[in-house]
Amino acid sequence: MVISDMNPDAKSKNLRLLRRALRMTQQQFLEQFLSGPSGEPTMSIATYSNMERKGGKRINEVISKVSRQLNLDPMVFTIDPGQFSEQVEHMIASAPEKQVGAESGAGDITELVNRLTVYFADDIISGRLKKGSRIESDRELARKMGVGRSAVREALKVLSVLGMIDIRPGQGTFISQKESNFFTVPLSWSLFLSRPQVEDILQVRNLIEVGAARLAAMSHDEEALSKLYAHSYEIFNAYDAGDHKRFLEADVAFHTSVAACSGNAVIFSMIETIRNLLKRVSQTGMVTDEQMTSIYNEHKEIFGAIMSKDPDEAGKAMYRHLKNSLVRYNYQ
Repeated sequence: MVISDMNPDAKSKNLRLLRRALRMTQQQFLEQFLSGPSGEPTMSIATYSNMERKGGKRINEVISKVSRQLNLDPMVFTIDPGQFSEQVEHMIASAPEKQVGAESGAGDITELVNRLTVYFADDIISGRLKKGSRIESDRELARKMGVGRSAVREALKVLSVLGMIDIRPGQGTFISQKESNFFTVPLSWSLFLSRPQVEDILQVRNLIEVGAARLAAMSHDEEALSKLYAHSYEIFNAYDAGDHKRFLEADVAFHTSVAACSGNAVIFSMIETIRNLLKRVSQTGMVTDEQMTSIYNEHKEIFGAIMSKDPDEAGKAMYRHLKNSLVRYNYQ
């Protein structure tokens, strides 16, 4: 059925209502309904986020794809949002079970992720697998785990996000080059698998990163401190050039480098994992010159305190930076 151009505001609002009823972040919604053959989303989060607010020329395309997967009449998205809100739970309940993916079976996926982690870790300990090794196909893993292939694919996506495996479209799935992730990452990912409040994740992130900054200020690892200096200088260059994309990349590298300066491999792994997870639920990023200036100045304070070997000030500077970041990012 062709979707008319009527009620564009209703369509964007109803699309948002559906996503929230499915308890999906925008990233999860894109992966579930708007992914290409390789599994990568065919639309950016920024484009989709804007569509939920204002509509757009691709909204009919999105509604058609979602409607096909959930076996809905696409015209239902043109009704009044109040009426849609009253009916959406019934729509979801009537949809094919395998498609209502955000929350259904969450406990099963959590258990499967744990089982696969133990399975791969055992193979690493025994020497059957090592970093970079290719693992079995999802078909073979499904047979061994006694579950469906779709469940295995979902669990492997989680492990990929956590940096424990590398999924290479057209090539296969491989153990991460950092095989030690299988022994340190579980300390952090167990906090997130059942979709707790994002506030919990942010609280853990703050505690760990503040602690990492304090330890970094006490570090005597010249190589690690030299890399921190290089990342700090890269932030300056990106800021000076007004290059937002390059600046954000340098920002991530800076925080990772602070974690490396802490000298604690578990802290480093947990910070890396948390940042990957938060990136998947962050709906907006730093977009203005004013925000970039604030971030640049905050990083200067952190870097200066670390190089001055002042752990108290380094921790305080990191805390201020993370607190200010809450108003720059929208976590759902």
